[in-house]
Amino acid sequence: CQFYLLFGESYFVTDYDPTIEDSYTKQCVIDDRAARLDILDTAGQEEFGAMREQYMRTGEGFLLVFSVTDRGSFEEIYKFQRQILRVKDRDEFPMILIGNKADLDHQRQVRRNQLARQLKVTYMEASAKIRMNVDQAFHELVRVIRKFQEQECPPSPEPTRKEKDKKGCHCVIF
Repeated sequence: CQFYLLFGESYFVTDYDPTIEDSYTKQCVIDDRAARLDILDTAGQEEFGAMREQYMRTGEGFLLVFSVTDRGSFEEIYKFQRQILRVKDRDEFPMILIGNKADLDHQRQVRRNQLARQLKVTYMEASAKIRMNVDQAFHELVRVIRKFQEQECPPSPEPTRKEKDKKGCHCVIF
């Protein structure tokens, strides 16, 4: 998955570079609130399945990324979503489905929004190559995480400035 490469970067790598795991931290402001994104890209590789559940336990939200030009990557998404819900022991959890390589519409093998309706998650299309919806996907995930956390635990009195600065979002990309 090359999706993460343009989040905070200004280049795109055209050669496939499979990763075991890459991690990034990004500070940004989303809806006038500071956010620290701790991003872990696991690349969804099967041989590291044992590590995947540990990532799932600690993640606060997930971008489920597949290539619109690869039916196989699309079919893996349902498995990842089910596994996340099982590990979290929940019926729902913050996730966004991302159809990457949207710039290659002529090679498309997956219809828009097809799986999102079944999984009941937000769907976005992106292109790391032309930098379409890359930052927006992460920002939307932060919004979904915040909404989920507010529903789970309604806000208490306003935290101190120091407490606000410590809070971040832990995003995992599959």
